[in-house]
Amino acid sequence: MIETISGLKRTKYCGEFRESDIGTAATVFGWVQKVRNLGGLIFIDLRDRTGLVQVVFDESVDKALADKAFAVRGEYVLAVVGTVRKREMVNDKMPTGQIEILASELRILSAAKTPPFEIVENSNVNDELRLKYRYLDLRRPDVAKNLLLRSRVYTAVRDYYAENGFVEVETPLLMKSTPEGARDYLVPSRVHPGKFYALPQSPQQYKQILMLAGFDRYIQIAKCLRDEDLRADRQPEFTQIDLEMSFVDREDVMAVNEGLLKRLWKDFLDVEVPTPFRRMTYAEAMLRFGSDKPDLRFELEIVDVTETVRGCGFGVFTSAIEAGGAVRGIRVPGGFDKMSRKEIDSLGEYVKTYRAKGLAWARLGADSTTSSFAKFMAPEEMEALLSALGAEKGDVVLLVADAKLGVVEASLGALRCEVARRLGLIDKSRWEFLWVTDFPLLEFDEEENRYVAVHHPFTAPMDEDLPLLDTDPGKARAKAYDCVLNGYELGGGSIRIYNTDLQARMFELLGFTKEEAEKRFGFLLEAFSYGAPPHGGLAFGFDRLLMLMAGEEDIRTVIAFPKVQNASELMSGAPDEVSPKQLEELGICIAEAEDDDEDDEEDDD
Repeated sequence: MIETISGLKRTKYCGEFRESDIGTAATVFGWVQKVRNLGGLIFIDLRDRTGLVQVVFDESVDKALADKAFAVRGEYVLAVVGTVRKREMVNDKMPTGQIEILASELRILSAAKTPPFEIVENSNVNDELRLKYRYLDLRRPDVAKNLLLRSRVYTAVRDYYAENGFVEVETPLLMKSTPEGARDYLVPSRVHPGKFYALPQSPQQYKQILMLAGFDRYIQIAKCLRDEDLRADRQPEFTQIDLEMSFVDREDVMAVNEGLLKRLWKDFLDVEVPTPFRRMTYAEAMLRFGSDKPDLRFELEIVDVTETVRGCGFGVFTSAIEAGGAVRGIRVPGGFDKMSRKEIDSLGEYVKTYRAKGLAWARLGADSTTSSFAKFMAPEEMEALLSALGAEKGDVVLLVADAKLGVVEASLGALRCEVARRLGLIDKSRWEFLWVTDFPLLEFDEEENRYVAVHHPFTAPMDEDLPLLDTDPGKARAKAYDCVLNGYELGGGSIRIYNTDLQARMFELLGFTKEEAEKRFGFLLEAFSYGAPPHGGLAFGFDRLLMLMAGEEDIRTVIAFPKVQNASELMSGAPDEVSPKQLEELGICIAEAEDDDEDDEEDDD
């Protein structure tokens, strides 16, 4: 006989019962966490999304009911009717530990196979297994709590922006492909053979159109997709808090979004975040921290010693400088006692992953100094270098030299974070919010032999840098800003170009002909010709924001059904093949991969 919940209504969720409920009737639904048979008594811990409650089946009260409970196993789905009573053995470790429910009725709604892993908190289970059985993984309280937090933060975000005059508008998921940056996911059109939609990398153009339409303040919690490689803080499909504002400068945009973060941290983490946030230019961030998203929870600042060692006796330094590069380093206070030669050698291998050729180092002991390069430098040169780094007895200094400034910045930026992790220098209780401003407007792509936009083609240049667009475009700065927290980019935005002549000049700098610009962005350019207000906006990575709020280090922990490294979803098996009929309807033919042996023969020709 199939049992149902007919005639039953839940009185409370499992985790909501307290001492004040003693003596009341209770009807609960949930999954079996644990069964304990103590002879005449059977105890079942029943679980739902709110937590656990203990249910008791007493043989002396109802033997038939106790016998039925005896057949129950883990993950069975039950409906239980009973009376709340005081527990004899109080469990202070659970919120419902003062009470239990003495059952008078039991319905087994669904049986369950033995799960492939135990449904408990902090279970040490292989990630692939967990994601294959994600529906079981999500039953675990420590996993479920992140999604429950996500839901509450959704609501708080919408409430905050509504209070501040923003209008929520949904923009299309099927849009025109305008490839400039990450790769688009393409969707073939059945009714327009040979043509494709693109899934949105962001609602950028639509939200600018909304400003032209006069909505003034737009907000959307938007799903976005980019066909790019995955990392711990990145997914091919992600959610962002997307907004745009009219008649504003960047301080206006920063201020309203600081208010959001201040509220979220106070309401959900009970942390008072001081505002306004610290500001730092891109140039300063790269010079001092080697990163445009610096972690400010520890020191280990980078020091430029290029001029100090110019012309010294160490060829590695001088050759890098002569080639137009730089020499920079960090001082590790007290590092002599914390960092062995073996540890330093491993850091030398670490920086090679950032294209550095190696690591120059010195360990300053109380009585002597050991170094990888001191023998190549005169004593006064070495003394000047250590002085420039602020080094003292007991310290370690680590330096990188390279002809390419980007290599020096990237390797030392990563190195300071790696040293801080290894030595336990990061204060994980700190929240260091920061705005990084004045990014470069353009960068030169040597492969394409043209300038590309650092952010996107609609970012406005700084007013004072407008003349550089004609003389030295690579030096122009953008009215762009990124919100950074503890080494992560929370979000970024810019003030947009709203002048049609300036937008045309930008497309020209990016190497677009008038015809190409019209083909890619014609509808936007046409819209701008009908009166465009000054406007700007920002987008927060909602998943990354949640990851940090939840104290996690992997973005997948705050996403219900995440992708793995190769962009597949293990539970459903996506992506997968489709039927020949579907392909035929879309006019798509799948090209077969050439045989490796044939490829080898062709190479030999």
